This record gives sequence, structure tokens and C-alpha cells, in this order.
Amino acid sequence: MERKPCTLLFVRAQQRPAWQRSWRAESRRGAIPIISDVTGFQTYYVIYAPNDTVTAISIFDDYAGAQESNRRGLAWVEQNLAPLLTGPTTAVAGPVIVHTLA
Repeated sequence: MERKPCTLLFVRAQQRPAWQRSWRAESRRGAIPIISDVTGFQTYYVIYAPNDTVTAISIFDDYAGAQESNRRGLAWVEQNLAPLLTGPTTAVAGPVIVHTLA
């Protein structure tokens, strides 16, 4: 079965130390419902690095879905998570060019 191409949305933010639990709880209440409601949504991951960098990765069917998620998600972060962050949030979207499954 051939899968159609998909687009990845990559969002990165530097958060204040020791706010991992707050980020997790707020994401479950706000970001996940907002992002998963976008047409073409496939999956969402959040990675927490030891240096307090939070990275969210979302997969969408197409670039338009990723861009819409970007628009909604960044607005939500600005309104709800700004006090937890130490700097700006960045986001990029682009096509997945290499993919494999176990």
C-alpha cells in the first residue's frame, strides 16, 4: 500500500527550568485539541531535552495542514505558555523526505 506524502511541523521553545509538568499539563488541555482538530492531522510528539528545550513534532497529510497548525499552535503558545518560556518559539514546516518503520 502506497502512503501519500506527509508534512512535518517542528516547533521548538526554551522553557524556564523545572516547568516540565506545567508544559505537559497545558499541552494536554490546549495544544493537543487545537492541533488534532486541523484537517490532515496524523500524529503529535513532544520531546523534552535536558537543557529545558521543548520540541513538538506534528505530522500532517499536507503542507496546508501543517501551516494551519503552526498558526493556531503558535497563537496558543503565546497566550498560554509565554510565562513558562525564556525566549521566542520557532516553528518550521516542510515535507518528510525520508521515512521508515520498524
